[in-house]
Amino acid sequence: MHLGLGSFHRSHQAWYTAAAPDWGIAAYTFRNTELPRALNAQEGAYTMRVPGEADAVEAIGAISRAHAGGEVEPWLRDLASPEVEVLTLTVTEAAYAPPEPGRDSATARLLAGLRGRYRANGAPITVVPCDNLPANGAVLRSVLRASVSDDARFAGWIEDHVSIVSTVVDRITPAPVSGDAEAAARLSGLRDAAPVVAEPFTEWLLCGSFAAGRPRWERRGARFVDDIDVYASRKLWFLNGAHTLLAYAGLARGHRTIRDAVNDGRLAALVQEWWDTAARHIAVDPAEIAEYRRNLLIRFAARGIRHELAQIAHDGSQKIPARLLPVFRAERAAGRLPAPVVFGLAAWLRHVQTGQARDPRDAELAEAARSTDAVRRSLLALDPEIGADDELVSAVGAEVRSMAGRGSVLTTRR
Repeated sequence: MHLGLGSFHRSHQAWYTAAAPDWGIAAYTFRNTELPRALNAQEGAYTMRVPGEADAVEAIGAISRAHAGGEVEPWLRDLASPEVEVLTLTVTEAAYAPPEPGRDSATARLLAGLRGRYRANGAPITVVPCDNLPANGAVLRSVLRASVSDDARFAGWIEDHVSIVSTVVDRITPAPVSGDAEAAARLSGLRDAAPVVAEPFTEWLLCGSFAAGRPRWERRGARFVDDIDVYASRKLWFLNGAHTLLAYAGLARGHRTIRDAVNDGRLAALVQEWWDTAARHIAVDPAEIAEYRRNLLIRFAARGIRHELAQIAHDGSQKIPARLLPVFRAERAAGRLPAPVVFGLAAWLRHVQTGQARDPRDAELAEAARSTDAVRRSLLALDPEIGADDELVSAVGAEVRSMAGRGSVLTTRR
């Protein structure tokens, strides 16, 4: 089963699962109804186009059936079935919170399904979160424990029968745009109402044990590792951190895509300075990091992948703490105030002040942005520790005022 059916799932977990034809996926969305309808009309099959010097198109048939988010009974029935041995998730960082009464959420659906499985047959299952949250498996485990602490028997069953595997996932998969279906049909000869476009690069690292069976994802290059933390930091800081900086700084400079932003000399310099800063705090061979950086620049500048900055800018209050703040804290411990983080936070605040930010904490951030001490209040809302850092608040405030005065995000720093 999968929760969070969208483009990334279809370019990543479903693509890996397609190499194990004896497995199929029952995939559930949150609210989208058109995508499940389109996929079911095609018996779950779709095409994935990989742009390059010679575009490649692959037909993928790993999805057995697709369901809209409102289909509660099938969800409960599927998750209670012992035939279901693995549940993958693609949710945002904001989804990792204990469920609130009467509110639909990923954790509420997961707990309802697990409780039904516990009552029906108690068969073991493995949950595999696939997102950009550090230690995502451990975080999900702690959320489940907190949510069932008042039910000792159910809590005990979860501990003994529900494995949770931590992951690092990577494949740039832009949101669908008009023309994708026509391009897929032209290259493949297939009519597809739900095509996906993805970059050639893909990575899936998994750490943990499986309670029952699993697809042979390693057939397509998935790797099973003993320690995933360093890989998570590498990806979050270097890829996602650079994406975050390019999103806010790029939007402020009038760019629309990652490719446009990274081809801006000032923004490219900002990313390199960020990577130099992050490289001081990661226990990976410097030669490997240098190669990773070179590949990222190639991926960011690739033609045919239109990765919208506005899409990346969503949910900044949930993303920045994992992508930028660990490096910031390490730099502060060494007595330094990292300029790329100052620029990134200032550009994020300018984005919030425009009223265009889409964030689960929109109301709180908008109120903070209107206050007389907007920068400090906004940073406190983001993270109490950094909001209490007077030097950072002063530096970010100065940069915000400079941006507002010149309509640009970067001063020349040499």
